[in-house]
Amino acid sequence: MAKAMVYTFLAIAFIIFFLSPSKRHDHHRMCLNRRLAHKVSFDPLVSRIERSTDDKGLSKNITYVPEVDDAQEYFQDDGVLNTTLRLMILFPLLDNAPKDGYISAKELEAWISQQTIDRLSYGTYKAMFWHDKDGNGAISFSEYLPQFSPKDIEKYSMAHGDAGWWMEQFKNADVDSSGNLDFNECKERIDDDHDGKLNFSEFLLHAYNIYKSYADFENSPALTPTAEQMFAQLDTDKDKKLSVEELRPILRYLHPGELFYAKYFTRYLMREADDNKDGYLTLQEMLNHESIFYNSLYEDDDVYDDDDDDHDYHDDL
Repeated sequence: MAKAMVYTFLAIAFIIFFLSPSKRHDHHRMCLNRRLAHKVSFDPLVSRIERSTDDKGLSKNITYVPEVDDAQEYFQDDGVLNTTLRLMILFPLLDNAPKDGYISAKELEAWISQQTIDRLSYGTYKAMFWHDKDGNGAISFSEYLPQFSPKDIEKYSMAHGDAGWWMEQFKNADVDSSGNLDFNECKERIDDDHDGKLNFSEFLLHAYNIYKSYADFENSPALTPTAEQMFAQLDTDKDKKLSVEELRPILRYLHPGELFYAKYFTRYLMREADDNKDGYLTLQEMLNHESIFYNSLYEDDDVYDDDDDDHDYHDDL
């Protein structure tokens, strides 16, 4: 099952390279920072408000929503969230291992990871609610893909995109072989599958800058291989093209999961807010950089719109 899911994820990353519109990548580091902030919420209050507005089909602008408990006291008269007050409230909640007046990278990552898990659970509950038509707490194949008739299923055609092909993907996700996907199994996405190869130009245009954005966070940018070096390293059969299998070593960069984003958002926040570079954050340091903890509230919408497609493609993974 694990191998099948790996190949499915590899194929999805490959599809995105060909379907994503061409973009300039001279601002890829800035795009990464925005992508991290949008993928991972720092403040659970912001997450609750976003969920409330999303459920009601309202604007995603963070303004006071009366139905969200305890929210009103954190909003100013102009309807803007008082992020300074929120950071002062949240700081002692993060500072707990030990409670010493400083937030370590470990404490920050634990906090952000928990917010990410909450986000995943919420998304899964929504999917269950939407697809679980009989309300039994699990999703059957016919509930997940109702477009296939009993005749289609009986025919079991294995052609790409046909009922048989999709049933195989469904079985891969059905860990306990119950014939249904429960809550935990639904956290594993069932995705489309294609073949193809990337030449160097395509790799440079569609893949390398995504990889470099994350690799630069892991190491000094000076240690990140150039596009030519990375392509040569990945091209194991030396045919000057990269297959799905050859892209596997950089899959975690090209197709990052939610907890992967949490890890890198932690590194980003520590790097940007740790003014004295001692490896810890004080409340004052966080207040000095409060905008990065609430990036979705402060960013320039016009700038973000330029990268909107990229954001959408990653959200669909």
